[in-house]
Amino acid sequence: MTGEDKDILKYLLSNDIVSSELLDKAVKFSDVNGISLTESLIKSKYIPEQDILKYVAVALGMDFIDLKNINIKDEVVKKVPARLALHYGLMPIGLEGKKLIMASKSPIGIKVQDEIHFALGCEIKIVLALRSQIEKILRTKYGLGADTVERLSGLSDNVNDAGYFKSLSEVDIEDLDKQAENISVVQLVNQIILDGCNKRATDIHIEPYRGKLRIRFRIDGILQDQNVPAQMNNFSTAIFSRIKIMSNLDIVEHRVPQDGRAVVKTGGKALDLRVSVMPTSHGESVVIRILSTKMTFDLDKLGFLEHDIKIIEELIKGTGGIIFLTGPTGAGKTTTLYACLSKVNKKERKIITIEDPVEYEMENVTQIQVNPDVGLTFSAGLRSVLRHDPDIIMVGEVRDKETAEIAIRVALTGHLVFSTLHTNDAVTGIMRLVDIGIEPYLVASSVDAFIAQRLVRVICPECKEKDTSVDYEAIHSIFSKIGINVAKTNIFYKGKGCDSCGFTGFSGRTALYEILILNEDIKRMITKKASIDDIRKAALKNGMRTLLHDGWEKILSGQTTVEEVLNVCQNIGYSVKADNTDGHAVFSGSDVNKDLLDNDQRIFARAFEQVSISYRVVTKGEGNILKLNKKEERDESKKEVILRVSTETVSPGDISDNKYKVAFAVTKDISAGGLLFNSEYFLPKDTVIEIKIYFENETNPISCFAKVVRAQRYLSEGFKIAVCYLDISGQDRNKLNKFINK
Repeated sequence: MTGEDKDILKYLLSNDIVSSELLDKAVKFSDVNGISLTESLIKSKYIPEQDILKYVAVALGMDFIDLKNINIKDEVVKKVPARLALHYGLMPIGLEGKKLIMASKSPIGIKVQDEIHFALGCEIKIVLALRSQIEKILRTKYGLGADTVERLSGLSDNVNDAGYFKSLSEVDIEDLDKQAENISVVQLVNQIILDGCNKRATDIHIEPYRGKLRIRFRIDGILQDQNVPAQMNNFSTAIFSRIKIMSNLDIVEHRVPQDGRAVVKTGGKALDLRVSVMPTSHGESVVIRILSTKMTFDLDKLGFLEHDIKIIEELIKGTGGIIFLTGPTGAGKTTTLYACLSKVNKKERKIITIEDPVEYEMENVTQIQVNPDVGLTFSAGLRSVLRHDPDIIMVGEVRDKETAEIAIRVALTGHLVFSTLHTNDAVTGIMRLVDIGIEPYLVASSVDAFIAQRLVRVICPECKEKDTSVDYEAIHSIFSKIGINVAKTNIFYKGKGCDSCGFTGFSGRTALYEILILNEDIKRMITKKASIDDIRKAALKNGMRTLLHDGWEKILSGQTTVEEVLNVCQNIGYSVKADNTDGHAVFSGSDVNKDLLDNDQRIFARAFEQVSISYRVVTKGEGNILKLNKKEERDESKKEVILRVSTETVSPGDISDNKYKVAFAVTKDISAGGLLFNSEYFLPKDTVIEIKIYFENETNPISCFAKVVRAQRYLSEGFKIAVCYLDISGQDRNKLNKFINK
């Protein structure tokens, strides 16, 4: 037992913090396993780790620090190599004069401190902190797999004079195999996958660019960049080869896309990895989808409200008919289908699914993987399935007339069928089937319901707080159109952002649903070829709740935010236009999402970079220019500060050379064809502005005329203005392309 352990033991006994019996057990465990008394007490879980470290800090005259909200400067981190920090589990957190402060999960001996002092060449001060906090900050500051990358950086084999792994032309296949099986490379790939799992990622993106390797995790539907050491790019070939070996792909084939799968085990849970490799201009890009091999599906946990669950349960009790799930890719349709199948999965029923791909394995369900290369399509598989005497069939997706016709025939002959369609909402599912060639009377006689679905992020429970910056006027303008009255007594919530949610303010996702039941009235209208608008009105009259209705209930219950609901319900877009009577912003339905939210249709590549711009109005479009005003008012009754937001009409001269004034802003995204920026001014469509774009370290800004193609109010944050360039020179366009592709 070390001197430090004796001091801790004496302090705990004298202050009657831990019983002598428990301390004896901790001391024995410490001796047997060769660990310190502090670590032994933490592992025994007699006392919470935080309390133990506080007692130890007092006993040894040390400091205990909560690292949760501490700001650690990069220059401090650079003073300690990753290998040393990760080997000892020490995190440099600050400077005290010339002394480097390092956080440790437990006290360290004088000998180890001397070794660190000798290695760093400076005095150190050890403070205590929670192990989980230290490990998380180490990963964040040093990057994913930093210690492994440093070990790999010491290798000399298969490295060229520039310090990079040799290209495929410089190494043979045997060398490539050895490189991929190197223990450090195996560990590095394992660390990437494990970190993705720990952060609840559904997909891992590994993307090569010129001079760097980018790793991103899709968490709660949003891609998030991961900090990786710059040297990791040197080992991209080895990383990709290792992933290919894991998923049984050809490691020497780099010209065509490849798809594979692998099963790994982490934390006692088996994970199914779906690997897709695609050649790019700077090497191969890899996406790994993470699926659990065993999942439990429960309708109660998907986001259905109580009355919706009753509707679903009644629908799936039927012995025939089709239930369609509609929505875009990634809306969670397959998960909902699995939950429905799980509900009807009884020993007296035979269930067969035809999927592309089979995402989750279900017990006692016959699952078929579509393989078009050998002729096993949805329609071909569906024909064969009927010979296997099924009670319930799930078709992954109805993509064409042939599949739809067979599914309808199956439903009409007394089978319950589940499937999906790609439509914006439930009602347009009818139009989709008619468009691909299905007669309306067949739709009416075979389909029981269309269920539209979207996923929204859930506010993090750890940092959930009231949102005092709500623009009630704007929210009322949106939701009043669907019959919802927004009162100023309504309470809204948001996530402040904390360590638990990665400072996003969100943790997990839930679903919004819209259920269209095809009752006799709706079926009659379909048969008579009524318009979609008329069918929607009839459905609403019969009690159908839209996606926005469901979203509103989840907003009021504090599950999600207004912005989340509006972002996922893009088919109900709202743009801002000037009201000539009082100058205030009002909302009207439009296809705003086509230009602002569905930007993937753009011709030019874009970069989500913040670039400073300035602009002046040259010619105003039709409508008023509005200025957003924000004012903080203190509500003494509630003892809180409320943000009041209003708009006023201003003249074009306020942002033109007539008064020698220009407006300044920062871009949201930028391309060689146009850009999107947040502005305190609303500019009507077709307004022409002279714009200047300022790049860092560039003396001369890019200057050209641009036209406003779309403007959108984003609650209290201001206006989103999208513009396209009118007269940009070829030289400036090349400069933009160079910046974007950098």
